[in-house]
Amino acid sequence: MAEEKKLNYPKWDIDNTHPNKVEEFRNAFRQVRDPEIGMDIIQLGLIRNVSVTDEIASIVMILTTPYCPYAPMLMESARIKAEGVANLPAEITYGREVWNQSMMEDDTSLNWGLF
Repeated sequence: MAEEKKLNYPKWDIDNTHPNKVEEFRNAFRQVRDPEIGMDIIQLGLIRNVSVTDEIASIVMILTTPYCPYAPMLMESARIKAEGVANLPAEITYGREVWNQSMMEDDTSLNWGLF
């Protein structure tokens, strides 16, 4: 019998505070695709944290490279998707983590020949 692979998701604050919203946020963020790589920001592991208060949704997001030419589009699209799920204003903060392939939802799904 084939073993089912566990997907790699970062722990978000809403996993504890709003667990009923986690999949809704993931599904919304899956609609934001990196046009160069052809994968969504959840597959790439770019959303590092989501927190929601009574007043705002806060997203911590990183990029595959700090020089990504699509950074403004990706971050603004993620912000808009978060607002739609939370029904609140949303803010995106650029995270401090350096992206690597192990952060991907399925780190075996893409072989770039870099490792």
